[in-house]
Amino acid sequence: MKSVIHETVTAATLIIVFLTGCATSQPPISTPTASTSIAEADWLENFDVSTCNMATTGSNQYFILEPGFQLVLEGGTEVLVITVLDEVVEVDGIQTRVVEERESRGGELIEVSKNFFAICEQTKDVFYFGEEVDMYQGAQVANHSGAWRSGEGDARFGLIMPGAPSLGMMYYQEVAPGIAMDRAEIISLDETFSTPVGKFPKSLKIKEGTALNPLEVEYKTYAPGIGLIQDQSLLLTEYGFIEGK
Repeated sequence: MKSVIHETVTAATLIIVFLTGCATSQPPISTPTASTSIAEADWLENFDVSTCNMATTGSNQYFILEPGFQLVLEGGTEVLVITVLDEVVEVDGIQTRVVEERESRGGELIEVSKNFFAICEQTKDVFYFGEEVDMYQGAQVANHSGAWRSGEGDARFGLIMPGAPSLGMMYYQEVAPGIAMDRAEIISLDETFSTPVGKFPKSLKIKEGTALNPLEVEYKTYAPGIGLIQDQSLLLTEYGFIEGK
């Protein structure tokens, strides 16, 4: 793995375009059934991208989808390396950018996932179309738990990062019944968070959970112009474009 440049990455200017049908804080397209609880009805889970030009590169204030961009987060013996690859894959009829996550603990690889994202050029909403997963035990792949793709079975793409986030926004990131049903709630737009590489004001804080286990809750923080800077106990230690990109 090549070293990472420690220079601050200048964020692309965020242009917020309000278009009907793209991800907003409006109610989901589907109408809740009589058996759906009020709490469940609040979660946005259907996204109309028919008015979007979907792209494999781009960025919004909190998510950079540019080949060669890399984040490194560390906590204790755990290391998470997130790299935007120079690779695209068609999923559910959409060309998506591949973002690799490599997680290790105590120097031993425990998970490698390839995630599929595309960005709406009009709204800067970034959508999540699925992932390939390799879970390791020792040096061997043990299983592919959590893998899914939009368009296969009942799986549908979700929203990973809105282009115009608003406080209290609640949305599904993954919609793969029985496999992956992660969802997020925006709980702060004005966090100041410190990591080993600096203090980041005006950060976005998200509470994440899953419909498969409502008691399971995690917190993540995203800094403007960088992206993920905190994932539970993991803190940003390096960021930038890999040399040669």
